[in-house]
Amino acid sequence: MAYDYFYGQQSEQFSFYRIPKILFSQDKFWNVSTDAKLLYGILLDRMNLSARNGWLDEAGRVYIIFTIEEIKESLGCAEKK
Repeated sequence: MAYDYFYGQQSEQFSFYRIPKILFSQDKFWNVSTDAKLLYGILLDRMNLSARNGWLDEAGRVYIIFTIEEIKESLGCAEKK
């Protein structure tokens, strides 16, 4: 597969995970791994989907269902990681 440059608005065709900058800019998060920060972004994405689906608990908090197996698959990692 050949990868080419993006032209004009082509980059808009992709979805992206959003990871809060604070995880990279605040000293208190220096020891959090980049994998954990990436997982946080994936979980935020799932939270937005849950909110759109109205998945709220009795206190009005959004909840997600994301199994360990799904996390391992998303990150491409093993159980021990």
